Amino acid sequence: MSENPILDTKGLICPEPVMMLHNAIRDAVTGDVIKVHATDPSANRDIPKFCSFLGHELVTQKQDGDVLMFWVKKG
Repeated sequence: MSENPILDTKGLICPEPVMMLHNAIRDAVTGDVIKVHATDPSANRDIPKFCSFLGHELVTQKQDGDVLMFWVKKG
């Protein structure tokens, strides 16, 4: 996978951002970091739960206007 890919899920609603992240994580190698851009407020809940449940690390998250950004490291 390319270095620090950006998964653009802006405009998509639950459960699509998490499903796309799941696919990207599956294709990544352990230690890869995927940056996720989302606009669905439920991503603030769903992505951290996804990481916790499946053993991936939520490195950081922040918000820039309406865009939620998550950095997820494959465990």
